[in-house]
Amino acid sequence: MFQSFTVTARPEQGPPRLAALRARLADEGLAGFIVPRADAHQGEYVAPHDERLAWLTGFTGSAGFCIVLPDIAGVFIDGRYRTQVKAQVDLRAFTPVPWPDTLPGPWLREHLNGGRVGFDPWLHTADEIAKIDEALKGSGITLVPVANPVDAIWDDQPAPPCGRVFAQPLEFAGRSGAEKRAELAARLAQDGQRAAVLTLPDSIAWLCNIRGSDVARNPVVHAFAVLHADARLTLFITPGKLDDAFGAHLGEGVSLRPPEAFMPALRTLDGPVRVDRATAPLAVSRALEDAGVEVAWGQDPCLLPKARKNPAEIQGARDAHLRDGAAMVEFLAWLDATAPGDLTEIDVVTQLESCRSATNALREISFETICGSGPNGAIMHYRVTEETNRKLREDELMVIDSGGQYVDGTTDITRTVVLGTPPEGAAEAFTRVLQGMIAISRARWPKGLAGRDLDPLARYHLWLAGQDFNHGTGHGVGSYLSVHEGPQRLSRISEVPLEPGMILSNEPGYYREGAFGIRIENLVVVDEAPALPGGDPERSMLCFETMTFAPIDRRLIVTAMLSPGERAWLNGYHADVYAKIGPKVTEFARDWLQRATAPV
Repeated sequence: MFQSFTVTARPEQGPPRLAALRARLADEGLAGFIVPRADAHQGEYVAPHDERLAWLTGFTGSAGFCIVLPDIAGVFIDGRYRTQVKAQVDLRAFTPVPWPDTLPGPWLREHLNGGRVGFDPWLHTADEIAKIDEALKGSGITLVPVANPVDAIWDDQPAPPCGRVFAQPLEFAGRSGAEKRAELAARLAQDGQRAAVLTLPDSIAWLCNIRGSDVARNPVVHAFAVLHADARLTLFITPGKLDDAFGAHLGEGVSLRPPEAFMPALRTLDGPVRVDRATAPLAVSRALEDAGVEVAWGQDPCLLPKARKNPAEIQGARDAHLRDGAAMVEFLAWLDATAPGDLTEIDVVTQLESCRSATNALREISFETICGSGPNGAIMHYRVTEETNRKLREDELMVIDSGGQYVDGTTDITRTVVLGTPPEGAAEAFTRVLQGMIAISRARWPKGLAGRDLDPLARYHLWLAGQDFNHGTGHGVGSYLSVHEGPQRLSRISEVPLEPGMILSNEPGYYREGAFGIRIENLVVVDEAPALPGGDPERSMLCFETMTFAPIDRRLIVTAMLSPGERAWLNGYHADVYAKIGPKVTEFARDWLQRATAPV
């Protein structure tokens, strides 16, 4: 069983740890300290060694930070976690702060009358610190880089991860590491840059065609790398992670050095050296600048090529989704026949993972399964524990958001199901969410548009009813890598143009606190749109291909609210689900699937 249901942080742990941290800050002459949920690689998911925010506050969400001052400690959380944070932190010690509605600079000016505020330069990017610095001008508040005081008081802090590294076969990677290095190096040379510093785990894994086990749910390895403009790569990695034969997989032009050689090596580079100010820890650029090496700010050169999946990666994703779809159908058929009974949320999560494991291809789950029944469904990133575990009940909704890691692809799917009769207003809200999901699925748009241009399509029907959801419509997804991959997104703020080969989630939702949650999610891949009669021949259009195949609960659909086009899309989608998944499941599940995909 990959998923654990143990409680990893408790609210009562917060106050004494906060007091210890404040005492440490006073000893160091600091008026405050910023505690982010981050590691030196700026990945979204962190190892236990780096769970400083959860250790201090009890909050376990995947994004957020805490600013500790003498008289207040603000826990900054986005819209996904505004319900969760109230249940996880001691509200007498910590104050939830809505972010990015409230930014750290203005908040500090309001709550601190001058002084030195510390931060760990390995846990913040240059971009982050520059924005806060700018907001603090004239306030008498100064940001200062310091050794992390949380580590100094965390007596039983786990050791840094040292998981084994393994090769990603060429049949799934689609291109050799040497090809990728040559392409990126040519671009560096074209831009007049001598090297690029790579700090993101998934960038390094993609570039080297390797995967690892340093972070749960994400097959990445903690390492640093320097890519030179002549296509040489220096990989700074703990020696124990590699076996003696691994050099042959990495190929010529790749040299291995231990992590402690990384900072000295930076100081010897010839500039200009590319550094991504949005993803690299500030410690990297400061080391280069202190050594007199010219820093050229620029995007991590792996980001866009990694996001634009090649044909082998796209086919792998299709295969993974068919396999995962069969597991989902077996699970949904079981759930429909069994629930609610005496089932709990933990029972549901356990059964779903069992169905995926039965494929004999599951390497890991791609994130902690979200299974929220009734009011728990309104907690967007709810993770059931032994303490919060809830029995399923008649006439409630249940949100099930889950995914798998397979060697040929990463999956992420959400289905909302009803147990009995939907509560008041739920079916109408579900249908509006479905209309938004269909709008994204059917979209055609001119090349050059970004995620922010498509995001309103998912919200339009909710807006008409005075409703909305506090998260993006979609995120990028990796190829047997992170389930959350940039730089592309479907959100109000994403300015990255969508390009063929990019895989994204399509997951509008609606959440009524204390009552129910709704989310429907498929993964889609950007493709060239076929020409239409009467269309402008010179205008290139894009569209989405849906990759996820599992039925949408027809019992929650108010058919009269659907347009003829929406109904046609839904019936066509369900016909595809039955045709593609039906032959892959048991007779019991196939009979259920036939009913679940009947036309509306």
